[in-house]
Amino acid sequence: MYLGLPKSFWWVIDFIALQYSTIALHIIISLFKIKNNDSFVRMSEEFEITRSTISLLFGKNVLILATYFQNFIYLPSHIEIRKNLPLVFKIRYSNVQCIIDCFEIQIEKPSNPIKQSQTWSQYKSCNTVKYLIACTPAGLITFISKGYGGRISDKAITEKSNFIDTLPVNATIMADRGFKEIESLLSSKNIRILRPPSVFTNKNMTKKEVIETKVIASLRVHVERVIRRVREFKMLKPHSVVHFKHMKYIDEIVTVACGLINLQDKIIKEC
Repeated sequence: MYLGLPKSFWWVIDFIALQYSTIALHIIISLFKIKNNDSFVRMSEEFEITRSTISLLFGKNVLILATYFQNFIYLPSHIEIRKNLPLVFKIRYSNVQCIIDCFEIQIEKPSNPIKQSQTWSQYKSCNTVKYLIACTPAGLITFISKGYGGRISDKAITEKSNFIDTLPVNATIMADRGFKEIESLLSSKNIRILRPPSVFTNKNMTKKEVIETKVIASLRVHVERVIRRVREFKMLKPHSVVHFKHMKYIDEIVTVACGLINLQDKIIKEC
């Protein structure tokens, strides 16, 4: 509730403190900030530490946390993925190794006009930072990109994030219609992409295409559940409006959240 860390993993706090020569309370303060997004003023009263000190502690320890928790974000072997495959995937989509999607977080409007343009999201109608995320069908986060300006397209973020380099040859991934024209990026490793059939003006979809669209949409909900968990960290809510002072740590904050999610209960209760 307060840290995003399951009770069975509380030992991790002391382990990180020992491993990186820091203090357990400082780790707790940083996790508390990411999960609850309380102001440093309120946190200074809560933890009886000056506001300026808490700000410095957060900046230092969020980097330590990101270094540690990025180890929990990885792509399991194909055998391991199939072993934990949800039943709904076993019928027709047993070869899917990951599902991809993007999410955006609103940020303060930059004062620099160029950065305003780069971060403007037509989809969200505000300035955002955008991330590409991938998870297994069972909900384990396997990849998180660094943040890009909200203006970037799904194809461009797929290419620039080097996500394809993390996939094995002959892998199968699932995506929505937004990931158009990325087949050329996938061809070098013979990677197959499954996505709903494209919709064209003045052309009705066939019965087969309608069924396929519904099935893929129902399976893609698993990555949307993962993103919903990311949103449970209040610093990463859609309209959290990240303060410009925290922008230099935003990638680390997202990494910490994703690492913590992989330690939490399974997204899919029954496999």
